Amino acid sequence: MDPLQRVRDACMAVAERAVHVRINSEHIGAYAESLFTDQLELPALDPVHHYVGHGADTVAFILTLDAINFGSGYFPHIHKRPGMSGYFTIASTLTDLFSRRGPLSARELREITADDCAEIFDQDKTDPVISELMALFSRALNDLGSYLIRRFHGDFTALVAAAERSAARLVGALTGMPFFDDVSEYRGIDVPFYKRAQITASDLALALAFDGKGPGEFYDLDRLTIFADNMVPHVLRVDRILTYDESLLARIEREELIPAGSQEEVEIRACAVHAAELIVEAINETGREVTAQQLDNLLWNRGQGPEYKGCPRHRTRSVYY
Repeated sequence: MDPLQRVRDACMAVAERAVHVRINSEHIGAYAESLFTDQLELPALDPVHHYVGHGADTVAFILTLDAINFGSGYFPHIHKRPGMSGYFTIASTLTDLFSRRGPLSARELREITADDCAEIFDQDKTDPVISELMALFSRALNDLGSYLIRRFHGDFTALVAAAERSAARLVGALTGMPFFDDVSEYRGIDVPFYKRAQITASDLALALAFDGKGPGEFYDLDRLTIFADNMVPHVLRVDRILTYDESLLARIEREELIPAGSQEEVEIRACAVHAAELIVEAINETGREVTAQQLDNLLWNRGQGPEYKGCPRHRTRSVYY
């Protein structure tokens, strides 16, 4: 089965069984209508924080960045650049590295260590939480380097070309690496999310270097779901599309970690994916076409506002987001 259809089907199944998170379907229509005036067009990747405009080297950048595009549960500990979030700190630091010396080769990625990662990203490896994150970064990059060498002779663009312009096929290929194989077990069913594999296809399409052509050209981007992390569910909760039970909400407000793979964490992610599908459907029924990829961008950017930043979102230490 198409990996993206598997995501949709499994998330709907979780939403139907969920006990800690509820989708307020009665609000979907009005919410969809409220988004009509918002900007749904997708911007190109920000060239200040992303190494774009460099052809094949940008492919290497996107694959390298998205291999380590996780750690939101660790970010309260991370040393951030002034005025930047954890994500933009990592992305801009990697951009600076590529600007100075070009891409890290597959062989370099295969050999990179946790100490190397701490040095590259200017992190304090004496902090045990950061030490754990840097070890995960190095393993993710080792996996990428090894995968490229084993399957594609170390060629980043060959990995993307093998997808034959299909985002779904690229997602399937990337899940051959453990940290991209984003699947949780929930009450006897496997629930795939493939967040970072999906966002890799999206980032390639949005990179300024390609203008929708070459390695960034996919014919099925409309098949992507939202990228299930901890920001979009938070926005949907604040906007009253999702409701969490009192116990779960209290834990989040106390800033307790929600364990990866727990029923609560899977329900948060799955209900956000399914709610987004309902919102997309409601918008499209009006004759205005929108994709989950576009909706994710809108909601993620909405989450940068003070009314969303002002209350805690769930934190999970995971290699998947």
